[in-house]
Amino acid sequence: MKKGYFITGTDTDVGKTWATIALMRYFKNQGYSVIGMKPVAAGCEWQEGILKNADALLMQENTTLEIEYKKINPYAFEMPVSPHLAASKNSVSLKAIKNIFDELKDKTDIMLVEGAGGWLAPLSYEYDIADLAKKLHLPVIFIVAIRLGCINHARLTFQAIQSENVECAGWLAMCVDPDIPMLSENISMIKGKVSAPLLGVLPYSDHMDFDFLAEHLKI
Repeated sequence: MKKGYFITGTDTDVGKTWATIALMRYFKNQGYSVIGMKPVAAGCEWQEGILKNADALLMQENTTLEIEYKKINPYAFEMPVSPHLAASKNSVSLKAIKNIFDELKDKTDIMLVEGAGGWLAPLSYEYDIADLAKKLHLPVIFIVAIRLGCINHARLTFQAIQSENVECAGWLAMCVDPDIPMLSENISMIKGKVSAPLLGVLPYSDHMDFDFLAEHLKI
């Protein structure tokens, strides 16, 4: 099985990384080899002489093969701002990311690539996340943080993905607010307005239990 998905979200801080790691565990538990890649990350810290991102480190930890960090996260920026601002002189190259992606995908059954921010978040003054997804030719799974405003955000994100003529494999409901009223009604409304399949409802959790989250996936 050679397959992959591009993971995006309705915004930043919607649970993309937790969802991506849950997907990695899901496929690993089915016996597939998996590599996770976060090509661009901001808000990184210096470790062992290079900038590293906490989310990318989680992905490296859950990858079934030993992959060096710079291939998991080739563009790591220190400033916690949009990549096009954080990049300074090290502008993001889609071609460079694609070359690493092509190298890694031949080593594994499943490739999962997590974007930065939302679908139209800029990577540079020329390219955004949508351009990266198109460059990698991957079907998209988008993460919806179930909170106030999520119906509007989900519909707009889905429309934006459709406008790029990119395959949308489905969406995941990430329950980020333990106190949101009418949780199931919000999810049902999105299901009625978004034609892509709901691939799982990931319950609220205040700690990282990715096997627990993986149990709620329906790929």
